[in-house]
Amino acid sequence: MIELALLLLLGGLGLVLIAEALLARYEVLVYAAGWRTPTISRPEGMSYARGADPDRPPDAYLVYLDGIGKRRFHDTRDGGRLVKALINRAPELRVLGQVQPYSPLAVPLADRPVWTWVRRHIGLLLFLHNVMQIFVAADRRYRPLYNRAVGAQIATELLVAGYRPDSGIPVVLLSYSGGAQVASGAVNELWFQLRTPLWLITLGGFHNGANDITHAQHLDRLTSAGDWIERVGTWIFPQRWRLFRWSGWNRADREGKITVHRLDPATHIGPRSYIAPEARLPDGRSHLDRTTDTVIALIRDRLSLTAETDGPLP
Repeated sequence: MIELALLLLLGGLGLVLIAEALLARYEVLVYAAGWRTPTISRPEGMSYARGADPDRPPDAYLVYLDGIGKRRFHDTRDGGRLVKALINRAPELRVLGQVQPYSPLAVPLADRPVWTWVRRHIGLLLFLHNVMQIFVAADRRYRPLYNRAVGAQIATELLVAGYRPDSGIPVVLLSYSGGAQVASGAVNELWFQLRTPLWLITLGGFHNGANDITHAQHLDRLTSAGDWIERVGTWIFPQRWRLFRWSGWNRADREGKITVHRLDPATHIGPRSYIAPEARLPDGRSHLDRTTDTVIALIRDRLSLTAETDGPLP
């Protein structure tokens, strides 16, 4: 009896995975065919960006691309704590946290009618959907379409938030987990549309390493020995292996564009994650405090170097 129940469970899970794989591809194909256009509508009262005074140019724009927990316009992984901490401690930044990295059509997953019932009864499927979207974004057959769609979405959000092409103001793509796949894929479209200095910061980045990040000036990789999910990404995607010398990731690494920063002993998720407010370090800071301080310090250091060289860094 137990064996039959297990077989039915596995069979049902298999059907769910197949259905999710098909649905994940559907949205990017709808975008490519032009049957639907992305939307930038927002809930009433929600601003397009927060932080620096919109009446004057900020030192930099920061776009936060969340992990697979992202399913609404609002920041959902941690209740928005990381974004709020960045805004509070770096008032010179203009921050966008509402981009939908797992929707080429920029439609929040939780706002779709069909997901209302799912969210109440089978919440795990919300995460599974976004996981599948990561693999669609990494699939060489769909990757160019996905990259163009989300890159265009980010560019539109920046323009609405006040960004001016050719202004020279840097755009920082801060990504958590699977958001790194989307961030690296958006580089070329953002450069094409905005011609902006681009800096990438990945936090526990889960990505396949295939995307060309030539137009990004630098990538700071925040990682930890306790982050087994990020390590899985370096194992399962051949383009992350040193053997594949001409992958986008390995080319950038050879060019000195990638710097690794250790945030040990943080984990990918859970009470000791990178953004955990309770977990404490020997210096008394929380993991959230250290991550926030690190991100801000990296941005300010690069802004300072850029100012010293009187132009964007190579």
